[in-house]
Amino acid sequence: MSAKSSSLMHHAQRLFLFVAVLLVSVAASAADNSLPIPSAPSLGAKSYILVDYNSGQVLAAKNPDMHIKPASITKLMTCYITFDEIKHGNLSTKDKVTVSKKAWEMHGSQMFLKINEKVTVNQLLDGLITDSGNDAAVQLAQYIAGSTSTFVNYMNQYAKHLGMTNSHFSDVEGLPIADHYMSARDIATLYAAIVRKFPKLYQRYFNIKSFTYGGIKQYNRNTLLWSDPRVDGGKTGHTEKAGYNLAASGVSNGQRLICVVTGTDSARARANQCEALLNYGFRFYNDTKLFDNGKEISQIRVWKGAQSELPVVAHGPVSVAYPRGQRDALSTSAKLPGNLTAPVKKGERLGTLSIKYNGKTLKEEPLYAGKSIAKGGYVTQFIDDILMMFQ
Repeated sequence: MSAKSSSLMHHAQRLFLFVAVLLVSVAASAADNSLPIPSAPSLGAKSYILVDYNSGQVLAAKNPDMHIKPASITKLMTCYITFDEIKHGNLSTKDKVTVSKKAWEMHGSQMFLKINEKVTVNQLLDGLITDSGNDAAVQLAQYIAGSTSTFVNYMNQYAKHLGMTNSHFSDVEGLPIADHYMSARDIATLYAAIVRKFPKLYQRYFNIKSFTYGGIKQYNRNTLLWSDPRVDGGKTGHTEKAGYNLAASGVSNGQRLICVVTGTDSARARANQCEALLNYGFRFYNDTKLFDNGKEISQIRVWKGAQSELPVVAHGPVSVAYPRGQRDALSTSAKLPGNLTAPVKKGERLGTLSIKYNGKTLKEEPLYAGKSIAKGGYVTQFIDDILMMFQ
């Protein structure tokens, strides 16, 4: 072999090796971009759930629909109804309430109300959320509904309206009595509803670290308010039967997560396990809004109508939680009727939007008609009858 041929062979081998290394590097890079998300931490809580607030997706869960004794987490529903009454103008935070004998007699956690004294709704809400006062819960229930039994009926109606299918209330404060239960999923649903429907009231009442009433200063039992700057609210609960429960929420880079842990064996454990879930969610997931409220997502052909194209929308904005850094790997597809004929009413359910990552469905969103389309004239219907024969 000549020196020239040997040199060419050597260069060809080097080029082959370079291309091979480059291909391996590209393949490795592609693999790195689609690394699977690690499993959520294994926790000792009897049940737990971690939910991305904007999308509603469950990022981690253990026995999320199991019936548990919520203890003072019950007061989230008492709070929700009170906030709703304020929003509708049925009461004011400035209203003054005379403390009843029943509220004064309540045992367990208290804000230490005194019989016949005047207290504002504002103070009762601080006592309910920060002090977890059973007396505050009873007094608010009596003021709003006239009696605690009527208020309990109210609670169960609200639970049904919110889609809390694994909850039933028998008291307003969460003492362990028969036929009183919630689930981790329902607690997260309720918490998200409070944040979504009453953002200003949530911001005002849920991140207070201490509250003083009657010369007695008490500290919020949600210790994550001190240890984790992302956490902006929560509600604890504890009885011997329930164990230690915690519902908490935090925000990082615009992403809100809601965490619920139930049945832990100590106050420290519930805080540590909730924080572990929040760390997992914020570390391995991002969320994004794909479509604004009312934004056209797709179009569908309408036959025999006054118009032939119908915009398809979702109810509210469409958000999704996805593996960190993988926004460009998301894909969407709409499953819609093959043949849709007029008339079509605005808001009519038409199909489903699937949001996928690497072929795996992350979320499905119902799709609806964005406007109404009436039947077309006889000529239009006749022509479309003919055209549909060739579909």
